[in-house]
Amino acid sequence: MKIYTRTGDAGETGLFDGTRVPKSDPRVAAYGDVDELNAWLGLARTALQDDEVSAMIERVQRDLFALGARLADPAHRIAERVSKAAVTAGDIKRLEEWIDRLEAGLPPLRRFILAGGSHAGATLHLARTVCRRAERSMVALARDHGVALEPDLLTYVNRLSDFLFVAARAANHRAGSAEIEW
Repeated sequence: MKIYTRTGDAGETGLFDGTRVPKSDPRVAAYGDVDELNAWLGLARTALQDDEVSAMIERVQRDLFALGARLADPAHRIAERVSKAAVTAGDIKRLEEWIDRLEAGLPPLRRFILAGGSHAGATLHLARTVCRRAERSMVALARDHGVALEPDLLTYVNRLSDFLFVAARAANHRAGSAEIEW
């Protein structure tokens, strides 16, 4: 299979159901933001010195492939064929458990903090902002363009940004990088 197909040369792309849409379509923008988030998380993993957080981020990257697949599937057919393309309440609960576990080892947060710290922590903070953009794109897709999204998709991305914030703090704390308060 060749990486280039030439089918997108005129500015269109195909969704999972075969529909051709402009590459500027809000659905494509939403799953593009999710894809960008996934790439930033890959970069963060290269900088992490912490096996626990790295494993969590790798699992999130797998979840993001599933989430992107759901966004690219207007006919909702992929779930019937591909179980790994599901994003469920269990995935959200896992994020919440990770947040609680990581927060238990952190000093209490009393003020806003500036993004930064270690390379891994700063990259996770950046990924958090890309996650928020993906969330905004998904909300716009649903509210402004009438696309029915599975509720767990939005909840997952919302919880993911919380997790990334805590993961950034944990990466910095474990690396001995001080947080700078605002």
